[in-house]
Formats: sequence, structure tokens, C-alpha cells
Amino acid sequence: MASAPSRRFLLIDGDDTLWENNVYFEQAIEAFIDFLAHSSMTRAQVRAALDEIERMNVTVHGYGSASFTKNLRETYERLAERDLVPQDIEHVLQLGQRISSQPVQLLPNVAQTVSYLAGRHDLMLLTKGHPEEQRLKIERCGLEALFTATAVVREKAEDTYRAIVQERQLDPARTWMIGNSPRSDINPALRAGLNAVFVPHEHTWGLEMEEVIPADGRLLIVRSFGELRAHF
Repeated sequence: MASAPSRRFLLIDGDDTLWENNVYFEQAIEAFIDFLAHSSMTRAQVRAALDEIERMNVTVHGYGSASFTKNLRETYERLAERDLVPQDIEHVLQLGQRISSQPVQLLPNVAQTVSYLAGRHDLMLLTKGHPEEQRLKIERCGLEALFTATAVVREKAEDTYRAIVQERQLDPARTWMIGNSPRSDINPALRAGLNAVFVPHEHTWGLEMEEVIPADGRLLIVRSFGELRAHF
């Protein structure tokens, strides 16, 4: 166990940091584009239309597979070139609904690394999305006992991180946010005065991508979650 002076507080993201998530949404989107079979729009154009609908609706519907399913339906109703019949609408809904039944698949070396970190630092699992859906993922991932706390929030913004620091009386200089999303994990944590570890994932949701802000030595970038053992 790390000595008190070297012990740190590590906030760790869930989706696409600890376990696979967006790949299931990507599979649903590809199947949706196939089913839509638009005569003039390219796959990229259909995807852009869906992205725009998701961007507009996120403040209303929030995140998660249920919200995604609503967005798929709205996109289909806007773009379909054939009559809207119940069986086709039901097929589109099923593309989104089946995401929630996917198994929680931990990313490589996550279980061993979380166990290692838990013996040296205080860990908090911090994820955003639909509360029940995210809570179920946390329970099914098999790692919850290794965290001193878990939290599901509606958004991860600068104020979210400041509130956690204040509520838990943390030292920002010894607090790190670890995740794959520049928009939700990295940039707002850095703006709140925390340190951050960026763990890129090839299937990170496009709406979570943005340029990582300069951090004056407070940002660490690793290629995989397992590399954290070399730094913490």
C-alpha cells in the first residue's frame, strides 16, 4: 500500500475506459444505415444526420441506449424514403434496445490494473448516463468492491469535478481523472484544476471528441489502461 504522502485520489471513467461501450452503438448504427438503404445519402451523410439529432436531443433525452433508440427512430422518420410502417419502426427500435442486453466486457488488463491501483490509492468510479443503466453496468463489471465510491452523474462538467473535490475535501494537485473522453473526462477536469490521464479508445463516440487543452504538466497520455501501473 502506498504511503500517505504518495497516495492519490483517482477518479476513473467507466464506458470505454473500463469496459466496452460505444462499439455496440457503432454496430447498431451500421445496421441502421444498412436498413435505411438511402438512395442518395452516403453512409457518412446518414451518420452526420444522426449525430446532429443526438446533439440536439442530448439535453432533453440524456445519454444511454434508451435515448439513443429515440434518436434512431427520429432519424429514420426523417430520412426514410418508404412509408413508415409499424414493423419497420419496431425493427429500428430493436437495433437500439438490444444494446442494453450486451455483456459488460472489460477492456484488456483492466481488472488487474484496478486491483493494483486499489492497493495504492483511493479510487472512485465516475460515469455519466442513465442512472439505472449505468448502475447495472457497475454491478455487472465485477470491480465495484475495489472502489471507495461510485457515482453516476448526468454530465461531467467543470462544476462536477469542483463539487467532488469540495464534497470529499480533496487536494486537486493529488487528484486525477482517468478516461477516454476529451470532452467529459479530460478537459473539464483540467479546467477544474485536477490532473488527468487520457486513455484513448478507437471507438470513442464522436460527440465526446475535441482537442485536449494545454495542461502545464498536469496531463498524462497512455496507450492503454494497463500502463497506469507504471505511473501510479
